[in-house]
Amino acid sequence: MTRPEAGDTGADGAARARLSAHLAQAGYASVTPPVLQPVEPFLELSGEDIRRRIFVTQDAGGAELCLRPEFTIPVCRLHRARADGLAADYSYLGPVFRLAADEPDEFLQAGIESIGRADTPAADAEVLGLALEGLALFGHEAPSVRLGDMGLTVALLDGLSVPPAAKRRTLRALAAGRTLDGITNAAQAEDPHAGLLAAIQGQDPRGVRAFVEDVLAIAGISAVGGRSAGEIAERFLGKATAQANGGAGLNAENRAVVDRYRAISGDPDTAARDLRALATDANVRHDALDAALDLFEERNGFIAARGLPLERFRFAGGFARNLDYYTGFIFEVMAAESGPVLVGGGRYDGLLTHLGSPVPMPAVGCTFWVDRVAGAGR
Repeated sequence: MTRPEAGDTGADGAARARLSAHLAQAGYASVTPPVLQPVEPFLELSGEDIRRRIFVTQDAGGAELCLRPEFTIPVCRLHRARADGLAADYSYLGPVFRLAADEPDEFLQAGIESIGRADTPAADAEVLGLALEGLALFGHEAPSVRLGDMGLTVALLDGLSVPPAAKRRTLRALAAGRTLDGITNAAQAEDPHAGLLAAIQGQDPRGVRAFVEDVLAIAGISAVGGRSAGEIAERFLGKATAQANGGAGLNAENRAVVDRYRAISGDPDTAARDLRALATDANVRHDALDAALDLFEERNGFIAARGLPLERFRFAGGFARNLDYYTGFIFEVMAAESGPVLVGGGRYDGLLTHLGSPVPMPAVGCTFWVDRVAGAGR
C-alpha cells in the first residue's frame, strides 16, 4: 500500500492543508487516533458494508485488531481516554483502510466530530455548514445536498409498533436501498430458516447459542458477514420470538405507511409538512415522533439562519447511510446528484455509550473523502 499523505506537495497538498486549517480554526482540535484499532466495535457498529471490507490482524496475545476503516469510532475511543463525559470538538486528516474493488484500499479522509453539545439542531447545522465551506475550498460552490433523519425513521417505526426484528431489517433495507418486499409478514412464511425458528422457539437461549457456536466450529467458521456465532444466535432467537408473537415482518398497513414515508422527497420545509400530514393520516400518535418532527423543523431554521440555501437541499425519507450507529440527522454531499459522495455525516448520540461511556453523550460529525473531493474539483 502507498501512503497518500506522503505526496502532500503542490496544489493537492495545499488544499488539504487549507481544509485542516479551516476545521481547526472552527474550534475542532486536530487529533490522530492510532491506525490499529480493536476490531469488535467495527463489527458491532459500522454496518454490513464496512464489516465485509476491514483488514483484520492479531496482536501478540491473540487479540483481534484491524486497520482503521473510518475515523468516527477511533475518535470516540480517543475521546473516552482523554475526556470521557466532557464536551469536546475534534478534527482529523489521515488514511483509512478498506478492501474495495473500484477504489484504492488505502485512502485519505478528513473530518470533524463534535461530542457533548446539547444544542442539537444548532450543532447539526454547524457541521453541515462546515462541510460545505470545506468543499468550497476545493471549488465546489453549489454541490448537491441530500438530507435524511434516522431519528424520524426510528420514531415512525416505533409509533407503528413494528416488531424489533422487522425494525432492524427495515432500517438495513433502507440503508442498502432495497425494497421492503422481503420484510412483509407474507414473505416470512417463505423464510428458509422457518423450521429452525420453529424448533428454537421457547428454548433456553444459552443452549441455542451453544448449538450455533458448535455448528460453526465444526465447519471451521468463526464469523459470518462480520458477525460472531453469538450474534448470529441472537438474531435467530429474535426472529423466533417475533414469529411466535405473530410475525417477524411488517404487516400490510405498516408497510404502506413506511412506503409512503420512503417516497417523501423535496426541500426540507415542504418535507416537514408532508411528514406531519403522513403522521396525521396514518393516525400515528407517538411522543418520540412528535419530538423528532419538532427537531426536524428547528434544524431547518438553524440551517437557514447560517445562510445556507435550504431551498436547494433535498430531504429523502428513504435515505439512510450504511453505518449502524447513526441516530438522527444524516447528510451526503455530491458534486452532482448522481455522483459519488464527497462528504457524508450525521448524528450518532448512542455511540459513546456503546463504547462504554457511563454518561450518554450527544455527538455529530462528518467525513470528507479527500481524494474524491480534490479529483472532482479539477
